Amino acid sequence: MSEVPLKKRDTWDKIDILMRPMGGLLTAGAITLLGFITSSALNQRQATDTNTRLYTELMSRREEAESALRKDMCVSIINSFVNPGETGLSSSVLNLEMLAYNFHESLNLKPLFAEMRRRVIRAREEGRAPADEELAAAYLGRLESMAREIARRQMIVLEGVGKRFDRTVDLSADPAGTSLEPATLSLDGDSTTFAMDILGVDRDNREIRIALTIETPDPELGRQTKIATFGVSYFDFPMIDNTRLVGGQRCSVVLNNMSDESADITLVLFPGTYASLKEKPYYNEVIESILKANRRLGS
Repeated sequence: MSEVPLKKRDTWDKIDILMRPMGGLLTAGAITLLGFITSSALNQRQATDTNTRLYTELMSRREEAESALRKDMCVSIINSFVNPGETGLSSSVLNLEMLAYNFHESLNLKPLFAEMRRRVIRAREEGRAPADEELAAAYLGRLESMAREIARRQMIVLEGVGKRFDRTVDLSADPAGTSLEPATLSLDGDSTTFAMDILGVDRDNREIRIALTIETPDPELGRQTKIATFGVSYFDFPMIDNTRLVGGQRCSVVLNNMSDESADITLVLFPGTYASLKEKPYYNEVIESILKANRRLGS
């Protein structure tokens, strides 16, 4: 019986013999490393979820506490106007400032401003000392400054998401019957034309009566015309006092400044979602906006 000659191992055979146990070790190491990475990722995710839940709970409790505080504050201030005999003009003006700066986006404060103005004027007419006249003028100045500051804050927000144009009304003579230059504003693909006619001016109360003609597009009925008549003063705020348009949009006219010679007004067009918190969109407006967004995405 002949013997099978032994095959001489070359360098690659020797490497293969050495690498076989190393392969097992590398596989075991890879499995261990993968398990460690997976465990670390799971632990990190669990920690993130725990922190998120904790943050959400803290924010929720903070919001509840803030809402309760604002509610108590609002009720307390409103009671000071319901029972005016308990507070003087100084306290009433201060309460209105606190109410206005904290709740101007959710409450229609025009009636309170108008009532406070009537109280100041009544107190001025009943007073006899020169100091009463000066004090009443100071109170009226605070009311107007406060109202204009609130309107300015709201306009900053609305101008960031909408469109605007400015007009000047000549008050050197009786402006009744004056037609201001119309303007067309485009927002979210819809063009709306606005024209304003001045109906009259109440110089004592610093209010301008306006007839606003609005031409809006309608995909089925064509252009629709709407006329709104209203007065605009320093106490009309755009997020609260506005006009609904087609497609859920809103427009508002703001009185920026008024003197004996002229008045500066601004019309702003903005999405209805930026109206005050008390304004709820109609269901058809919500559905229409969703369909419009889907059409834009589809195109």
